[in-house]
Amino acid sequence: MPRRPAGDPALAAFPARAPDTRRWCFADQLGPHFLDRPDQPVLLIESRAVFARRRFHRQKAHLVLSALRHRAAELGDQAEFSRVRTYAEALDRVREPLSVCAPTTWSSRDYVLRRPDLAVLAARGFVATQEEFAGWAEGRGRRRLLMEDFYRHNRRRHDVLMDGAEPVGGRWNLDHDNREPPPSEGQLAVPEPWWPEEDEIDERVRADLDRWEADGDVAFVGDDGPRLFPVTREEALLRLHDFLDTRLGAFGPHEDAMLTGDRWMAHSLLSPALNLGLLDPLEVVHAAEQRYRDSVAEGDPLPLNSVEGFVRQVMGWRDYIWHTYWHVGRDFRHANALGAHEAVPDWLADLDDGPVEAACLSDVLGDLRRDGWVHHIPRLMVLGNYALQRGIDPLAMADWFHRSFVDGYDWVMVANVVGMSQHADGGLLATKPYAAGGAYIDRMSDYCGGCRYDPRRRLGEDACPFTAGYWAFLERNRERLAPNQRMRRALQGLDRLQGLEEVVEQERLRGTEVI
Repeated sequence: MPRRPAGDPALAAFPARAPDTRRWCFADQLGPHFLDRPDQPVLLIESRAVFARRRFHRQKAHLVLSALRHRAAELGDQAEFSRVRTYAEALDRVREPLSVCAPTTWSSRDYVLRRPDLAVLAARGFVATQEEFAGWAEGRGRRRLLMEDFYRHNRRRHDVLMDGAEPVGGRWNLDHDNREPPPSEGQLAVPEPWWPEEDEIDERVRADLDRWEADGDVAFVGDDGPRLFPVTREEALLRLHDFLDTRLGAFGPHEDAMLTGDRWMAHSLLSPALNLGLLDPLEVVHAAEQRYRDSVAEGDPLPLNSVEGFVRQVMGWRDYIWHTYWHVGRDFRHANALGAHEAVPDWLADLDDGPVEAACLSDVLGDLRRDGWVHHIPRLMVLGNYALQRGIDPLAMADWFHRSFVDGYDWVMVANVVGMSQHADGGLLATKPYAAGGAYIDRMSDYCGGCRYDPRRRLGEDACPFTAGYWAFLERNRERLAPNQRMRRALQGLDRLQGLEEVVEQERLRGTEVI
């Protein structure tokens, strides 16, 4: 993995605190841990131009605006709240020392560094600081920045789920136990998640979005509300504790499974709150660990694979993706090792699940249209897998994920999509492409039983587009993937496959037409 670009001002070692200033908090910096003291004056800016740049999911726009306005209402006179077209309009009016925690995207960080009147501080809202990650990544002659190694480093550093120098339970990779197929009916007996209640601020947000859209100032995709995700710290803590109380124990075994009739399963639904900055990830991790240790003391221990799987998501993968975004540099988003250049098809861009006949893709796209959220396996193994097989441009897909998901941000999606999902980095983040045929989807979901396509067939009208697409993908990228030892067996299978030329031609003609 490349080292950090030397001399880039956006990667400077920023100071940690500037308490005697008004703190500008971006809309993803809304928790108390972004202030140096509880009574620090705050600047909040609602910029309409942000929503005009891209066609966001309607519920994403609602969530961000509602969270920003709720924070302004909570702070009262402590906050100066500017509703303007651009950030500059608000910043130019400030006549006092102003500071900001380093923003979460390259463009935003460049913007604040260009303002001579802004003191830029170290980023917050993640477990490891950027300096800590750089020290880990560049130490001991490290050749590969493996997430597993970084996760263990974070666990040890913060003494999370550790018994001295060893992990609790004696094993690190308990998430390997979390890949069971979907449960049978009634097996996953967990209650519905806690849901927030909308208030008058949500009503005003909805009215404003309706007016902006009617005026032609913005355009959205996806369905409108009701709001499903927290916009205040109080709501975020309610969701966290609801998950710990009622769902954490069931989270692990079926973490990677998909069910048609249960889109939430036992997932925490905390990523939007974390990415808005309403929760500090370390407090989330410590709360989960404490719940586990309390359960052990009470003689009814929570399943360790569930607790560890959740901790791994928060202080392992989430932190790793954040730091990778910065460490690999500005040009990472343009990586395209597999030469994928197809455009995002209109039906996918519009979240139009209506004409989609493939049960898995139709269900996942419909959930995304309705909720602005699906969990990590539908993202990776249905939506991402489809784009990978069809050769859709990885940067275009990263932008689509960014706009379409309520928890989507540039730092989230560039590494997750360009690197992991689309393998456009040539294997820096993942050692092999996350491509799979219909057999995987059949094993890990209940989609295929009622689908018009047969996951066992690769030719003909009832051939599964994922099964056929998998083989066409391998053939199209045979030479690019040949040096990858983990792909040797799959590529050898191409030579034994009957009707390969017909499969390739079938999928070439299908292209990115609705399936």
